[in-house]
This record gives sequence, C-alpha cells and structure tokens, in this order.
Amino acid sequence: MPTFDIVSKIELPEVDNAVNGVLREIEVRYDFKGSKATLEWDKETLTILADDDMKLRQMQELVRGHFAKRKIEAGSLDFQKAEPAAGQSVRQKILLRQGIDRDAAKTITKAIKDAKLKVQVQIQGDELRVTGKKRDDLQDAIAVCKALPMEQPLQYVNFRD
Repeated sequence: MPTFDIVSKIELPEVDNAVNGVLREIEVRYDFKGSKATLEWDKETLTILADDDMKLRQMQELVRGHFAKRKIEAGSLDFQKAEPAAGQSVRQKILLRQGIDRDAAKTITKAIKDAKLKVQVQIQGDELRVTGKKRDDLQDAIAVCKALPMEQPLQYVNFRD
C-alpha cells in the first residue's frame, strides 16, 4: 500500500549557518558598531539581545532574511514577547517549531477525513502517516493539506508505493 509521512522539521545545520550569517552581518554593519547586539542559539531557541527596540527590530529582520535565504520558512520561527534585560537593553526569545503538535495533527486529520478521500491517517508522535490504496488518493491528501491555513510549515516525506 502506498504511504507517506507528514512532518514539520528544520534542518539544524541550516539554522547554524543562518545564525552565523546574522552574526557576521552584525559585526560589519555600521549601525551596529559599538552596540552589544548578539544572537545566541541552543538547540531549541534563539535569543536576541539588543541595546534598544530599534536594534531589536533590525535584528528580527536580519534573522528572518537569513533564515529565508537558507530555505527555513518564517512559520517555523515563533517570536516571543520582548522583555527588558540589564540596563536599557532588550531580550527576545525565538522558539524553533519542530514536530506537529496534537491540535494541528487533529486539524489535518479532520480535513483529510472531511475531503472524503479513501485514505487512513495515523498520528505517530509528532508526525502523521497517510496510507491509501492509490497513489492519486495520496496526492489528493497532500493537496488538501497544502490548502489548510497552517502557520507551521509541513513537509511530505517518505513517499512509498
């Protein structure tokens, strides 16, 4: 039986490349000379530290731009509320969204079932497996998923006949 998986993943080496690109651009830009603007990355969150709100907004645009160049969709970045840090500086956390949470999985499953396609959808942890008798039904299921208004980017992988 043909199957495929619906996942939401981010390539971590590409995140590392994008972060390094942002840091290099901060070092050479004239408007960041003498500022304490930094970007830190651990495996799940990015942390922006800027001198003021204006520099914070500029760094957000740098992050979005460099991530877009690296083919990481903006929907996988979850910008948290900016908070004051030491002195006049501002800190903001950016969460990297990976995996499909329960609510999104139920939404996708319901949409595929409402389309009356001859496929079965199984929730397997943070991904979905779609199984059907015909390849065309699976392609229709992908089209239904792409039409959904999801913030989080989805990938369709592991397509097997």
